[in-house]
Amino acid sequence: MFSTENRIKTIEKRRSRVKVYFYILCSLFFSFSSYAQCAMCRAALSGEENKAKAAAINDGIVYLMVIPYILVGALGYYIYRMKKKKQ
Repeated sequence: MFSTENRIKTIEKRRSRVKVYFYILCSLFFSFSSYAQCAMCRAALSGEENKAKAAAINDGIVYLMVIPYILVGALGYYIYRMKKKKQ
């Protein structure tokens, strides 16, 4: 038989797993790609002759946007590992 303490721990583990799965599911289904630029960049790069430059600007924006997310994710993973090691 499970003790009350074990049941509570099991329920907490399930809840945390459900939260993680829900977050991942929302991240996958609600991620929209956007190829947005600031107004100044759009005005400077509008026109037929600047298509290659506009694509390069968009790639640069995406590159600059991804780096902070990777850093925050790595920090979150490090904190997760540290807390898991303490338990």
